[in-house]
Amino acid sequence: MARQVIHHEYDAVIVGAGGAGLMAALEASKRCRVAVVSKLYPTRSHTGTAQGGIGAALGNLEPDSWEWHMFDTVKGGDYLPDQDAVEVMCREAIDVVYSLEHMGLPFNRTPEGKIDQRRFGGHTMELGKAPVRRACYAADRTGHMILQTLYQQCIKQGVAFFDEFHLTDVLVSGGRCAGVVALCLATGELHCFRAKAVLLATGGFGRMFKVTSNAHTLTGDGCSIVFRRGVPLEDMEFFQFHPTGIYKLGILVTEGARGEGGVLLNGKGERFMERYAPTMKDLAPRDMISRAIYREVQEGRGVDGKDYVHLDLTKLDPDVVERKLPDITDFVRTYLGVDPVKELVPVQPTAHYAMGGIPTNTNAQVVADAKNSVLTGLYAAGECACVSVHGGNRLGTNSLVDIVVFGRRGGRHIAESVGKMELPPLPSDALSRSHEEIGRLTSNLGGESAAAIRTELQQVMMDRVSVYREETGLKEALATISTLRSRYRKVEVEDRSLSYNTELQEALELGYLLDLAWATTVGALARTESRGAHSREDFPKRDDANWLKHSLAFATDGNIKLDYKPVSITRFQPKERIY
Repeated sequence: MARQVIHHEYDAVIVGAGGAGLMAALEASKRCRVAVVSKLYPTRSHTGTAQGGIGAALGNLEPDSWEWHMFDTVKGGDYLPDQDAVEVMCREAIDVVYSLEHMGLPFNRTPEGKIDQRRFGGHTMELGKAPVRRACYAADRTGHMILQTLYQQCIKQGVAFFDEFHLTDVLVSGGRCAGVVALCLATGELHCFRAKAVLLATGGFGRMFKVTSNAHTLTGDGCSIVFRRGVPLEDMEFFQFHPTGIYKLGILVTEGARGEGGVLLNGKGERFMERYAPTMKDLAPRDMISRAIYREVQEGRGVDGKDYVHLDLTKLDPDVVERKLPDITDFVRTYLGVDPVKELVPVQPTAHYAMGGIPTNTNAQVVADAKNSVLTGLYAAGECACVSVHGGNRLGTNSLVDIVVFGRRGGRHIAESVGKMELPPLPSDALSRSHEEIGRLTSNLGGESAAAIRTELQQVMMDRVSVYREETGLKEALATISTLRSRYRKVEVEDRSLSYNTELQEALELGYLLDLAWATTVGALARTESRGAHSREDFPKRDDANWLKHSLAFATDGNIKLDYKPVSITRFQPKERIY
């Protein structure tokens, strides 16, 4: 069935309308014409699920400094973060939080009227001496409030929005980015957006795992598409499992619940984190707590012999739980039939956040090799990008810091750059890849089901490439992924309609997930050490002599080639990670 093609021209196109995309659009729109292309209506973007807070060393309740925030981020990332980028993020976090406040974001307040702050995992004062209140929050809806605030500001600025448009290609011509192609879900038309600059803010890819906090839309579209275009993916082996997902469902129970005083209990009623992290206990970094939960379950101390533990909020003031954690109390009551004020909440680790992604510099410009060569005109920010400020493990609250700091920096750099540029020419085959891929899926008679392949992928990733990994399991996962990739070429989309063809959309998304699962598993098999969220049972120790470096995965002739680049170390030399 023929698809109409519609052409557009803008100074800048932002793909994705979460916090990173909206912040970039807001900044760029102050000096140029900007379009935001989004798979979702903007306020349904996944930033809205971020609950507990945004980290910034405001020091409103106790002494704090951006240097302490930087130290915690570097240490929490197991010394893999690039420290020059971390310094930028932690310094600018303070200003960007005040900017959000001035835009109207309704933060919780102290009695004096300052932005209120709560404790969060891995955040300390005086370089690790004690927990610190650093997370600025709006109840447990902080990400939702950021989305609403930024979207309103973008509307005020006259940003053009193309909602429910599915990205199908990033166009590269003459060694620079020239625009993007997207499928309009409502009509089935292909839209070609020619632009001087493109910023990808397409989010993560947790849907490659069976149990995940990620929405169904988080399928790594931008990461996979540029990977196919020759851009490497950085540190893909590092994928964070959040320790407190609702049992079986994976829906997140914010770390803010533990920041308010909640504790984890095993099947014997023991506060087990005292054994694993004597100082920080239940506020240790997420990778450590997730491993501790797995270990408790493996050693027979799960609840009733099952693979979960309990989160205990019953000792907290019920008014605090209802007032500061309203959404999660509603989730738990709705999905589990449990009242967290009176009963223990069953939780288990859930696939949550990709530390790796599209490599960028601190201006959010995409870099295409180990020498950090800039791919002109292409930017990335948010979870799809890897600056790298999270290294081997992201601290809670730093995802929101990342999206607003580097979204703003990317938008500002675009605004400063595009005025000197002409619109680049489109490649002669600008629409060919999109037509070819959609045409193959809608004309295939191979009989393979995208849903069946996705289910098998999610299961093998959960079983073999999750919290704990080892060589045999990773090789089994690679073999399975290879088979699934072959079967994917025979996927048949029976729905031939143009309008809201969700079967076609899910088939396209499955291709992205297969690419990213492949890159993740190859990187995990190659990295023969344990660092941050990458925990190898056959290589249990961190190996700085051989592995204090970033991985870069390149797609080459049906294979993945790995290259590496050094970590930027400026202030803090690697040390043992004790909490």
